[in-house]
Amino acid sequence: MTKLSVNINKIATLRNARGGNRPDVLQVARDCERFGADGITVHPRPDERHIRYQDVRDLKPIITTEFNIEGYPSARFIDLVCSVVPTQVTLVPDAPDQITSNSGWDTKANLSLLTDIVAQFKAHGIRTSIFIDPIPQMAEYAARTGADRIELYTEPYATNYTADPQRAIQPFITTAQAAAQCNLGVNAGHDLSLENLGFFIEHMPPVAETSIGHALICDALYLGLKETIKQYKQLCKK
Repeated sequence: MTKLSVNINKIATLRNARGGNRPDVLQVARDCERFGADGITVHPRPDERHIRYQDVRDLKPIITTEFNIEGYPSARFIDLVCSVVPTQVTLVPDAPDQITSNSGWDTKANLSLLTDIVAQFKAHGIRTSIFIDPIPQMAEYAARTGADRIELYTEPYATNYTADPQRAIQPFITTAQAAAQCNLGVNAGHDLSLENLGFFIEHMPPVAETSIGHALICDALYLGLKETIKQYKQLCKK
């Protein structure tokens, strides 16, 4: 079964809009786990417009499932991850001013950079994943960095799913197969939803984990957090 990691960035966005501590990011993380989530994901950005660096530090001791920290590997980010020591770090090539992730790493062009960074995290016993587009060569070069996994950037799948699901998913299948040949685990995330997740999980080679935030929190406004996590978990069963 694919593990469901709930990205709680949007909870922090809502909190930060008013100041104070409502909603309580730590309590929401606890509740996500209590409702069945297999992990918690956060993506602290340099401007701390949603998850703050202190949130990351505060979350570590209370999370009882897997803790995944995403982000661009700036010196500050690297220091944070190495001090917190999450279960997994996911390296994302975000510019500081990006609203959200919109592409994967060119692992061939950035091979040396990524190899050095992966080595730092693995020295601390942290599982390392590299965010890539669905291109087999990018998976092959990710393996050369020493990474444990890739995370497939799934927005192109979500965008094209309604028109032609089979065509939309094919590059992801091919890239996942290439990753498996390199002994890389496969994660997936970005714009996966109740509408498209089931088809993705059913037709892909094994996906270890999917990280879902925006769509899941939007669904929770109507369904409630507990029911929403239940429905996503059901779709994660192949």
